Amino acid sequence: MNLAIPVITHEAERYLQALAEELEIPPSRYEQADRSYLSFGEWLHREKSTVLRYDPQVYVQGSFRLGTAIKPLNDAEEYDVDSVCEFRLLQKASLSQFDLKQRLGIEVKAYAREHGMTKPVEEGRRCWILEYADGAQFHMDIVPAIPNGAEQRMLLSRHGLDTTWASTAIAITDKDHTAYEVISDEWPRSNPKGYSEWFRSKVVDVEKRRVVDGVRAQVESMPTYRIRTPLQSAIMILKRHRDHMFEHRREERPISVILTTLAAHAYQGDLTIGRALLSILTGMDRFIERVNGQDFIRNPTDPLENFADKWPKHPERRAAFYEWLGQARADFLQAARLAERQQISDAVARGVGRSLADKAKVRSLGLAAPAVLTAGLVRSEASARSSAVRLEGGGRNA
Repeated sequence: MNLAIPVITHEAERYLQALAEELEIPPSRYEQADRSYLSFGEWLHREKSTVLRYDPQVYVQGSFRLGTAIKPLNDAEEYDVDSVCEFRLLQKASLSQFDLKQRLGIEVKAYAREHGMTKPVEEGRRCWILEYADGAQFHMDIVPAIPNGAEQRMLLSRHGLDTTWASTAIAITDKDHTAYEVISDEWPRSNPKGYSEWFRSKVVDVEKRRVVDGVRAQVESMPTYRIRTPLQSAIMILKRHRDHMFEHRREERPISVILTTLAAHAYQGDLTIGRALLSILTGMDRFIERVNGQDFIRNPTDPLENFADKWPKHPERRAAFYEWLGQARADFLQAARLAERQQISDAVARGVGRSLADKAKVRSLGLAAPAVLTAGLVRSEASARSSAVRLEGGGRNA
C-alpha cells in the first residue's frame, strides 16, 4: 500500500521523543549484559574448560546489540539477552548438532553451579538458558554455533546472490531439525554478526549526518547500542505497541526481527523520531515480497532465508502482522496531526498503554524542541566509562 507521509506537529514530535526516552532501558542493564557474556566467555577459557581447545567465542546478538531493547511490559517479565557461543575450531564433519549442544551444556551447567545460580539451567529449542537470581529480571540464552562462512559464500554464489555478509555466517543447533542427531552438512544457518553490521550501516550513516564533524569519529568507533538514532527509537516504539497489542496473544505477535528488518528498509534517513516513525509505518510493507505465491521477508545477510517462513503454516501470524500494522498506522498517524498533549497521549495510549502514555506526556513537557542536530552519543557517563563494552551480534530477536 502506498500511503502519503503526513505532516507531524511539533507537539507530536516532542511527545514521541519523550515516549522513546521512557522506553529506554537503564544503562546498567546493558552493562549487566556485558558483564554476563564476558564472564561466561572467561569461564570457557579457563584452564579446566572441557571446550577450551575449540576456541569458544561468546558474543551478544539481538536487541541488546542493536540498541533497540525496551523495558518489559511489567515487573513479571524479564530482559532476554541473546548470545552466541561460536566454537571456532570445530566443523560440521566432526560432530552432530546434538553433540555440539551437549558439549556446551556441560559447561553452562558447571558455570551455573560455580556461580551459585539456584534456578536450573533450561534447554531451549536452539539454546541453553541461564536464569539469574530472583530480582535480577534477567536471563541469557546461549546458542551453540560453529563457523559457516565458506559454505555460506558458496551457497549464495551458486544462486547469484549477494555475499557481502557471508564471512561471519554460522551454523547453529535446533532440536527440531531433521538432522539434529546425526553428522551432516545440513545445519540451520544464521549470521548475527552480519545482521548487526547491516543494521549498523543504517544507523551510522544517519548519525554521522546528525552530528558535528568533531564527533563523527566517535560514532564510527562506538558500539551500536550506545548510538541513539531515530531509526532505533522508532523501532522501540513499534515493539512496545506490538507487545501491548498482543499481550494476551503472544504466539501470534509479529517477531522482532521482522519489525526491525522492515523498519530498517523503510527508513528514509529522517532526522526526527516522529518523521522516522511515520515514514516506516507508511512504507514497511512494501518490502514484503511475493515469491511462488508466498510472502517473503528476506534476511538481508542471507537472501535465501525468509523471516516469514512460519506464515504459511501459521496463517494467523500473517493476519496478526497486518492487524498490528493497520492499528499502529491508525494510532500514530492520528497522533501526528494533533497539537494538544492530552489528545496525543490519548491517541497513543490505545497502543502502548495508559501508564506509559501518561509518563511520556509528563516527560514531553520538559523537552524544548525535537533533537535534530544533536546526537544521543552516549547513554550515560557510566556507559562511557565502561572499558569492557564489546557487544556483537544481531538475529531473530532483534
